[in-house]
Amino acid sequence: MAGRAAEPEVIWARPERAGRGPKPAYSRSDIVAAAVRIADADGIDAVSMRRIAADIGCGTMSLYNYVPRKEDLYELMVDAVSAEYELPDPPGTSGGDWRADMLDMGRQARGILQRHPWVIRLMTTGYAYGPNALRFLEHCLGCLDGLDLPGGTKMELIASVNGTVMTIVANEIALAERARSLPWSGEQEQAVRAAYLMRQIAGGGYPRLAAVLAGAGVEPLDPEEIFERTLRRVLDSFVPGTAPA
Repeated sequence: MAGRAAEPEVIWARPERAGRGPKPAYSRSDIVAAAVRIADADGIDAVSMRRIAADIGCGTMSLYNYVPRKEDLYELMVDAVSAEYELPDPPGTSGGDWRADMLDMGRQARGILQRHPWVIRLMTTGYAYGPNALRFLEHCLGCLDGLDLPGGTKMELIASVNGTVMTIVANEIALAERARSLPWSGEQEQAVRAAYLMRQIAGGGYPRLAAVLAGAGVEPLDPEEIFERTLRRVLDSFVPGTAPA
């Protein structure tokens, strides 16, 4: 990528293409779409200007007129997939139930991250200035219009939902990648690990854990149930009277 600018800049304030000349045959959105396709197929480490140029059929160096830095490309990519949210207008589809609306946002976020797992490595609060990110944030705040909390606390609520979803999906992705690398099935490994755990519990050294497992067992948990329950608990913590002002 090109060298760093002497002063900080926001890619969204930069013209689509620097310099003069005839109208180009491709756009910044073409470049970003190619980058997303590459990342979806081969991971974020596979994304390079050379690879993008080959994908869209242009010279590598010409792309720097559109996207001067890799950090800019990443920000554009994150915002591009943020367009996948379905955001009804006016905000909210539950008749005023802000928890149901934010639960829907969490479910959508999970789906987006599962389709584009590389986003988890890139996501920071510094990438919250793109048009799709701002549209998402405005929508979420609209869903929270009826919630009697300060604006800053509402922003914390949205961040908590996003952070919780990213943590859960990151673990799901890591488990799936590990399972694919093993020479045996997930069921076989679960059986071996459960047997080992029960032998340890039977020794009497972990009485509290033994009591918990006696009621819950060691059967695999349903990821969907875990996701729903965890996110609901996060949302419940912001009910007026329980969240800090």
